[in-house]
Amino acid sequence: MSAKETQNDTLDTVLDEAAQEQNGAEESAQTEEETTESARYVELVKQAEEAQQRYLRAQADFDNFRRRTVKEKEELAQYASMKLINQLLPVVDNFERAIAASSSNNDFESMAKGVDMIFRLMSQTLDAEGLKPIVAVGEPFNPEFHQAIMQVESDEYEEGIVVEEVQKGYMLKEKVLRPAMVKVSG
Repeated sequence: MSAKETQNDTLDTVLDEAAQEQNGAEESAQTEEETTESARYVELVKQAEEAQQRYLRAQADFDNFRRRTVKEKEELAQYASMKLINQLLPVVDNFERAIAASSSNNDFESMAKGVDMIFRLMSQTLDAEGLKPIVAVGEPFNPEFHQAIMQVESDEYEEGIVVEEVQKGYMLKEKVLRPAMVKVSG
């Protein structure tokens, strides 16, 4: 073998070894990259599972909150009138006393005074709860507060003014509870 052939064989061997080292390095880098990607994938799966668990807990908390508020709302509606009923019980007691007293001695004047006192007590109770009568007579007709049942001729009032109140109207705080039934000048 000539020196040139030996040199070429050595060169080929060195090149083969370099190529093998490079392939080994590439495989090592690829294996390392795959390991990194695999670890990243595992981490992302773990984060997704944690997020799913947080979501399910939040959903359960919200469902519990919704059920609790519905129950509280039902209880509030069921017992909302309890305070007013407690305030009206003395009125009922006084009515019972007035009826018992008038039936035993037929004193209708005393009964009328008793009923008047009871009416004032009840009016005070309702007033304390925010019930106010709607002022109608002499006021311009307003369909939000008045319900016209008749139109009448009037020399005393201009056209469109409430002349007579047939049934009182009431407001509860700022809301019309029942409009006043009125006659309006035409």
